Parts: sequence; C-alpha cells; structure tokens
Amino acid sequence: MAAGFKIAEPLEYHMSFLKDNCRPDGRELSEFRTTTLNIGSISTADGSALVKLGSTTIICGIKAELTNPTVEAPGKGILCPMLTCPLSAPLDFDLAPQESRPSCQPFIVDVIESSEMIKPEDLCIDRGKLCWVLYCDIMCLDYDGNILDACIIALLAALKNTRLPKVTINKVTCKPEVDLKERHELHYTNIQSAPLFLSLRTPS
Repeated sequence: MAAGFKIAEPLEYHMSFLKDNCRPDGRELSEFRTTTLNIGSISTADGSALVKLGSTTIICGIKAELTNPTVEAPGKGILCPMLTCPLSAPLDFDLAPQESRPSCQPFIVDVIESSEMIKPEDLCIDRGKLCWVLYCDIMCLDYDGNILDACIIALLAALKNTRLPKVTINKVTCKPEVDLKERHELHYTNIQSAPLFLSLRTPS
C-alpha cells in the first residue's frame, strides 16, 4: 500500500513524513544515512570497493591497462570512470533527474580531476609512448537517493585500494615488461585534497 502511494503521489507521500519531522526510513531530518564500506570486494580487479549509503549500494572496480598517451596530453595517463545501472536497480529519472547517468558521469570525472588527488602525470610511464589507463567501472546495485555521494566514496576507496604492477621499458627491444608479482600503490599527489562529497537540499 505504502509503495503504491509513494509511486502514485510522491510529493504527498514525503510530505506526510515531513509533518512528523522524520523521513520514510525512520531517520530524523538532520540525520545522515548509515554508511558501510567494503574494500577489495572484487578479487579480479586491480582495485575495488563496495559502498552502502542507506539502501543505495554502489560497487566500483578498477582495471588498469597499458595504452598510448593521447596526442593532446603525451605526458599524462587516463582516468576513465563509467557509471552503469542494471535493470534490476533503475534510477528514478522523474524523482532525481540531476542524478541520471548522463549528468553523473561528467560530474564524477570533474570532481576527481579538479581535486588533483591523483594527477594524470603520475599515470604516465614513458612520455608520448606509454601510460596507464584506469577504467573505473561504477555500478549502481540499488538506488535510494544520494547516488553521487556513494559513487564518489566508492571510487575514492577503490583508487586507494588499487595496486599497479611494475612496468619497465626493455632497453634492447624498447618494449614494456610487466612484473605482476611486484605491485605498488597509486601515487597520491595530495591525499588531503581528496574530495568529500555531501548532497544537501534546501526547501524551495
């Protein structure tokens, strides 16, 4: 009954709780969602993390691959976040248009790049020839609001969990040699500049 009321009359549904100074999940209006974090959730990834922010559940897996730097940025590596949402956990575009996938993805990229926690230069191995590209696959497993907060937390935790194999350039063949047994953490240029994301909404 309550689920049907929420879908049919979302404004009235939420207003009925606001009158009692509480939220539908029982929290007070000023109370944050309970947050849990699991590091290293995907054993096959180079780095991963799973975040639960209330009922919103986000998992992020990072896969590192060697590639050629772009012509425009020969001394930089590439960070490539991608947000996906399976049919079993669809985003409600009517209730949260600002949290739709087309809006989220460039925002996530901008937050990470502008924070300068990880500089693209640190992902470059051989200027103009070889660099790392980090594919950051972010998946929404369950959606109940505040998806941007959860995505940023999951991505940052996964990046901190990422271990890259040692790569050297063979002086004879000029080809890269990858040592999977020796791995190192990502270099954080300024760990204190890691973004802290918080969504707030003011009454209209």
